[in-house]
Parts: sequence; structure tokens; C-alpha cells
Amino acid sequence: MLASRYELLEKIGNGAFGEVHRARDLASGEIRAIKRLRVKDDGQLSVVPAAQFQEIETMRQLQHPNIIKLLDVVPDGSYIALVLEYMPTDLLSIVRSREEPLRPADVRGLLRMLLHGVACCHEHNILHRDLKPGNLLLSADGVLKLSDFGLATVFVGQRGRSYSHQVATRWYRAPELLFGSRHYDTAVDMWSVGTVFAELLRPTPLFAGQNDLDQIFRVIQVLGDIEKQWPEVRELPDFDKVSFPAYEPLPLCKLFPDAEASAVDILSKLLDLDPSKRLSARKVSRAEDFYKMLLSNTTCYLTGP
Repeated sequence: MLASRYELLEKIGNGAFGEVHRARDLASGEIRAIKRLRVKDDGQLSVVPAAQFQEIETMRQLQHPNIIKLLDVVPDGSYIALVLEYMPTDLLSIVRSREEPLRPADVRGLLRMLLHGVACCHEHNILHRDLKPGNLLLSADGVLKLSDFGLATVFVGQRGRSYSHQVATRWYRAPELLFGSRHYDTAVDMWSVGTVFAELLRPTPLFAGQNDLDQIFRVIQVLGDIEKQWPEVRELPDFDKVSFPAYEPLPLCKLFPDAEASAVDILSKLLDLDPSKRLSARKVSRAEDFYKMLLSNTTCYLTGP
């Protein structure tokens, strides 16, 4: 049982899934994070819901320096406990607590680590589907790690395979999801990467919609007429439910005046309204502008002077 192996310290998170605690490994003394997931009581048996089973299997499959490590799975009464490596903070806390923009070296390192983690997911046919600053954890020495695979799913690439469009936190949700697409691919994660990247360049959310309609409106106000740039959007289930003005796109260089030109170019390719034209994690890493922007480091300096 959990109590015989770990001492639960303070609660550091909670949600519909259960709770997250900081904990101490009684054998080694090391600090861990323990995510306690509720299980279904099926009379005589405790049953792990399919979504939570998928989360466990996904984390077991993904072994990468930029993905949070699942160390153990322990039964705990009406819960099942995921024992994870402990990360003291997340990107949301870092970005929102700073009065000045992140240093270019920090932005470079953080983007590189984010892309490496996302590329690992996609190479294992996993869609994360909830990339956002709060799910990007940071170690004490500045290593970024993807976390919270509760909405992750296996992407098989089969024609006709449908997925839920009610995924991803609204501010980081791709346009195809906002218009109700059930047939999508890794491009939904890459849109989220773009919105996170924008927040690194300027510490406020780029598209902070109050609801789904407002979210679409904010996207097209910046990026322009979606139908003109992506005609196939007309085929999506929710496209005809509302009409929007035909805005002209705003120059991203004016929204991010302090960013390097190469960074703005990468951002524009991540935030392409047409998902088929959005760069993949590997293509971003191989892009000429990416090499221009990045330094050789793979960790950031947020803990430095």
C-alpha cells in the first residue's frame, strides 16, 4: 500500500481525476510527486477507467529527458497512485511571475526542450492534446518536461478514425478543434506549441478567449480570414453555425516587436490556420530559421543569476 512506502506531504494540485501530492520515498528519502487517480468501484472489484489506464500506459511507453518520468504505480484503496519524479515549478508560474520578458537564451532552450518532448510523443503515435504552460514542468536545474497525459490518445493515422474534439484547454486549442473536427492529427499539438511559444516571447496568452466563439474570433482577428487561408474548414461540423468578419492578418512582427525575425517566422509556421501546412516538431527542429534562433544549449537558465 501507498502509506507503507511514501509519506504524503502537502497537496500541490487537484482536479476531476483526483489529487497530486508532494511525497517522500520512505526508503530513499527522495521527494516525489504522487498523482492519485480515482478508480471505479464495480461491486467486488476496483476498475481503472479506460482514460486513466491510457494515461498510465502512455507514460510507461514514453521515456525521454523532456517527458515526466513515471516511477511506479501503487494501489491505494479507492485510488491508484502514480509515482512521478518531482518538479518544483511549471512554465505557467515562470511566465506569469516575471515583469520582464524571458531572456532569448531561455526562450531558445525552452522551445527546444518542448519540441524534443513533443517529437517523442508523435514518433510513438501519441497525441498529447493538452499542451499548455501549466502542463510543462521545470526541474530545479531548468529542464522542461511534458506532463499530464490525461487527454493523450494513440494516433493510428487510419482514414475515418474519429477522435473527440473536446480536448485541449481553450486558449491553446487548435482552430480545427474549435470548429468541431473529429478527424485530426499531430497538428493539433503543434498549434498548442505555437501558442506556448508566443507566451514565451510575450508573457501573456495570445488568444485568451472567454468561450469557444470568442476564441475563434480572437484567432481570426490576429491571423486573418480562416476560410481564405484554409478552404477545407468549410467541411467541419461547426463551421456554418456562425459567421465572422473577413479580417486581414496582422503582422506578427508588430505583435512581437522584441522577438528575433527568425523566431517570428517559426511562430507563423506553427500558427498556420491550415493544419496540413503547420510544421511538425521534427520539421521545426530542422528548419533553417530554427538553427538561426537556437544556441547550442538544451537547458534554460531560469535558475541562474
